[in-house]
Amino acid sequence: MLVFIDESGDPGFKINKGSSKYFVIVLIIFDDDIEAENTAQKIKNLKINLGKNEKFEFKFNKCNKEIRLSFLKSIQNCKFRIRAIIFDKEKIYSDHLRGSKDSFYNFALAQLLKNNGNNISSARIRIDGSGDKKFRQNLEHYLKKKINLEGKIISNLRFCDSEKNLLIQLSDMVAGSLRRYYENQDNDCEEYRKIIKKREENIWEFK
Repeated sequence: MLVFIDESGDPGFKINKGSSKYFVIVLIIFDDDIEAENTAQKIKNLKINLGKNEKFEFKFNKCNKEIRLSFLKSIQNCKFRIRAIIFDKEKIYSDHLRGSKDSFYNFALAQLLKNNGNNISSARIRIDGSGDKKFRQNLEHYLKKKINLEGKIISNLRFCDSEKNLLIQLSDMVAGSLRRYYENQDNDCEEYRKIIKKREENIWEFK
């Protein structure tokens, strides 16, 4: 089992100073390595068809509507599962979580992995590795302490360069689509969700 993880929004709580209202973490789950490879190939083919160079990275916030729709349509029939956790940060009251971005992120990801409906086991976890070294070390330690003491959910965990990993880019595009849907501020907010809907296994609105 392969699981690719990325987020949309930021884990900060200064919403009146630019922090996002919503924070979303997405798991893209492949039960078969061949399906993961096939999905990555479809994304690579799309990049070629769009005339993008090898280093082009699909990121929801940097793509226009046309590219977003092309991307999501290209993978809509691929065999993967989407699990996600959605936070409306205005409804989070814990001083501990509100006071530390890293603590909030770690808590959010642990909740998503732990409460998986027994649908994730012995997974190879791949996470966007854009954070600094200390953050990555703390996150890995936190997940091993909070998750794997309760069962074999994670077999190994690695941080990946999203520019080089097409399936991390997939998780970014799905996370961005879900956050856009919940923000409900743009006229395209429902279009992306409609395409990925059949791949959704569980979307958890945390309360």
